[in-house]
Amino acid sequence: MSNTPVFSLRTAAEALRGGRVSAAELVEDAIRHHEERDARYKAYKLFDADGARSLAARADRMLAAGAPAPPLCGIPVSVKDLYGMDGMPTFAGTPRQLPEPWSRDAWLVARMRAQGAVFTGKTHTVELAYGAVGMNPNWETPRNPWDASVHRIPGGSSAGAGVSLHEGSAMIALGTDTGGSIRIPASMTGTVGHRTTRGRLSTEGVVPLSHTLDTVGALTRSVEDSVWFFGAVDPSWGDPEALLGHLTERGAGGMRVAVPRCGIWTDCQTDIGVVLTESMGELERAGWSRADVDGSLLDQAVDLYMTGAIAGVECLAFLERDLPGWLEILHPIVGARIAGAAVHTEEAYHGALARREAFAAAAAGLFEGADVLALPTAMVTPPPVAELEDMGRYLETNAVALRPTCPVSILGLCAVTVPVGLDRTGMPVGLQLVGPDGQDERVLAAALAVERVLGTPAERLGAPRGEP
Repeated sequence: MSNTPVFSLRTAAEALRGGRVSAAELVEDAIRHHEERDARYKAYKLFDADGARSLAARADRMLAAGAPAPPLCGIPVSVKDLYGMDGMPTFAGTPRQLPEPWSRDAWLVARMRAQGAVFTGKTHTVELAYGAVGMNPNWETPRNPWDASVHRIPGGSSAGAGVSLHEGSAMIALGTDTGGSIRIPASMTGTVGHRTTRGRLSTEGVVPLSHTLDTVGALTRSVEDSVWFFGAVDPSWGDPEALLGHLTERGAGGMRVAVPRCGIWTDCQTDIGVVLTESMGELERAGWSRADVDGSLLDQAVDLYMTGAIAGVECLAFLERDLPGWLEILHPIVGARIAGAAVHTEEAYHGALARREAFAAAAAGLFEGADVLALPTAMVTPPPVAELEDMGRYLETNAVALRPTCPVSILGLCAVTVPVGLDRTGMPVGLQLVGPDGQDERVLAAALAVERVLGTPAERLGAPRGEP
């Protein structure tokens, strides 16, 4: 085993700047972990050890240049295979490489590259991000690391992202979130995931699913790491130390949380609900206040998302316009569902957009007297992949996986999922903290306060049983 310490992003940045560790050492550790665990975890579509070593050498030159290094300099980062990257193919989970323009740096990749980040490779995604369970019959379905004996779903569509963090090959895992594709895999793999406010970080250069709902962001190993990442890349900050200080002060003494009365809570698996309720009890004892709020708007938003009249229609339009012929090569579990969006007329599509705008306008009422809402991030234990080979079971699980997360997207809100315990099978349970449009700092402050009461994911959950 390597003697390289397990760093947070903050302590890694300090160690890199202080010369106590080099970017080359961090990337060799990442490569070794990948080599040891890839056969089991299958997080990556393409792992680029040589490219990572080259970027690490560049980062070490930046660190030696004398000026203070950027906050992400030398940090290993995995990238969902939906992002364009210079010189690397993009498949977006499909059987065929996308045209050359998708092999150019997306906005977020370019922003991190300029800071000296070290990209380790492209992680697996569901085809065109159109699925929440994480399965991809074309390539691989990454293994959820929390079950050593059964191949369980990792959550999707950023299926390999959280798994790459557990593998030890990345400290940040870039993902995308349309209906929950960062939050769902984060919850199912015991990591932290932040759905940023739409438009806060540019989606330029990322293969679109829904231009109305798409966002970009990251999965990380802790809330503090999530704050560090966001503070480093968000144009409003660019200084993660300042953001950490601001959020620590903002969350001191507890926050006000509202628990919506809605079907998401009512239908949540019993043992998961118990873990979440007990965790919120710990927060109340630490000074948080709790109230109930009518959450029927959330259930209405779920119904709107599930029709496919927005995401499905926009994905189909993208394929017909930019990737002609691609629909025919998709696996039926994705292709048939996207093709089915053709039943929606233009009038129905614009009607769905109008309903979304009305719902989003009403969402402010959910936060009267509360800083954040509390929801489950996943309502059920991640099932075995083998069970979902049946199409009916797959579609049922996909809908259940999206149900707690998609209303946040429809309502134009932001959210962070934080691991707070294990269910009866030993799988992670995520608490979803939801904030108003544009209030990413508020949800990050709440999540950071939760972590400081309950402990980091590593402290709260321990290590997966049987993890190599």
